Amino acid sequence: MSAALAAGCLFGPTGASAQVTAYKLAVAEAMSSDKDVAAFYRARDFAPIWVSSDPEASARRSALLSAFEMASAHGLPDGKYQAAKLRGLMEAARSPRDRGRLEMELTRTYLDFATDLQTGILTPSKVVADIHREVPLRDASHYLDGIMGDNPSAFLRSLQPTNAEYARLVKAKLDMERRLASGGWGPTVPATKLEPGMEGREVVLLRNRLIAMGYLPRTVSTRYDGALQEAVQEFQRDHGLLTDGIAGSGTLAEINVPLEKRLQSIVVAMERERWLNRPRGDRHVLVNLTDYHARIVDFGKVTFKTRSVIGRNEDGRRSPEFSDVMEHMVVNPTWNIPRSIVTQEYLPQLQRNPYSNQHLNVVDRRGRIVPRNAVNFAAYNASNFPFTMKQPPSERNALGLVKFMFPNVYNIYLHDTPSKDLFSREERDFSHGCIRLSDPFDFAYALLARQESDPKGVFQRILNTGRETTVPLETPVQVHLIYRTAVSPAKGRMNYRRDIYGRDARIWEALERAGVSLYSVQG
Repeated sequence: MSAALAAGCLFGPTGASAQVTAYKLAVAEAMSSDKDVAAFYRARDFAPIWVSSDPEASARRSALLSAFEMASAHGLPDGKYQAAKLRGLMEAARSPRDRGRLEMELTRTYLDFATDLQTGILTPSKVVADIHREVPLRDASHYLDGIMGDNPSAFLRSLQPTNAEYARLVKAKLDMERRLASGGWGPTVPATKLEPGMEGREVVLLRNRLIAMGYLPRTVSTRYDGALQEAVQEFQRDHGLLTDGIAGSGTLAEINVPLEKRLQSIVVAMERERWLNRPRGDRHVLVNLTDYHARIVDFGKVTFKTRSVIGRNEDGRRSPEFSDVMEHMVVNPTWNIPRSIVTQEYLPQLQRNPYSNQHLNVVDRRGRIVPRNAVNFAAYNASNFPFTMKQPPSERNALGLVKFMFPNVYNIYLHDTPSKDLFSREERDFSHGCIRLSDPFDFAYALLARQESDPKGVFQRILNTGRETTVPLETPVQVHLIYRTAVSPAKGRMNYRRDIYGRDARIWEALERAGVSLYSVQG
């Protein structure tokens, strides 16, 4: 603490009534717009937590200023917290009124920092409407009471997401900044396709870029040999590409992505982790939309993984991001077709040919199947069409033979599909928004294993009835639909995925507007 601040500290042995009054007035004026902060200070009779001479206040100031120095490591806008300005105010604070204003400035800055670190800088839905993430915001009292504990430094460290993924992202960010400062990954590869057996300048550029990325040891070979092919395959594996070992246009596009873009993806992933900074469930289902996979995670380890198909990259079809709780599965499901699909897709087809889509039933308000020849479909439009449409249980059902329900207002769930060929594609955005699973039966067995001694037998007996049957989960499971273009596995290199919906680009732009920058290239 500065000599000036120490000499004029309030509530110490030399504090005078007039000083206290002037200090309280300054605090009261500054906190008038924040009822939570006002309540905290009134409960303390305005006693300061920062501008006091006691060792506890000194420890808080020291911990806070040290935390500000680490803001950039977390991808936060370090200029927002103005540590140098605060130090200057500490040195200059002489009057009780100065110290009252300083107390409030420290509190406001601390609350901004604590909230940014724990639950993110941005409001997700204001950046991307399809992100329905309930950010676990905390009250000001949570932060103010917490910093008053015995170890303010430990409390500040506890605010960041405590999962291993976030810690690895912080490390990856630092590693990428060092690489960026030392020149990045070198020249891009100006080719459309390179494959084993080829040689020449473009092959050398591919070799050098993969060496810089750590996929290949240093070599002087100018030929697309076995070692280079294996390096390409490893790169493809880390980027969700078909692992054929051929550097085609798609693979080369990913190889040529600038290091700065990858660093941006890491920073965005850190912000996204803060939005989900709460317990996710000892067992939970995690669907990363960008890598087209669904996983069951038990105590932090993936115990089941299957390929998925997600919503098509079109308005109204993109899969949203949110969290909910899976309560049951439905075996031999009926497809109750969403009205938007009925009116936008099937009604025009019925108007052209009333007998199209015979596998679907047209149903009236009483639940009765309506004969096609009894309806003049041309007399209706999207707003007045009085019928619903359903597809009864069958192997041809669009939902396949099982769906997994976590009831939500977005009408999104996980399900089987008869269109198995789509799972072999590299990019798998084909649905209306729901998540299709490549191995839905095995997924069901894994879920039922917690409550049945013979999960496969139980499931198959229900399936063989052909009847629609709801199977409750005795222990509901949290489901998280997330979107990560940068993922740090426990072992191996960073994994990256394409920004299929363009969401991360929009988040990065918003972070930049909020003051976040790529630290190594500042100034």
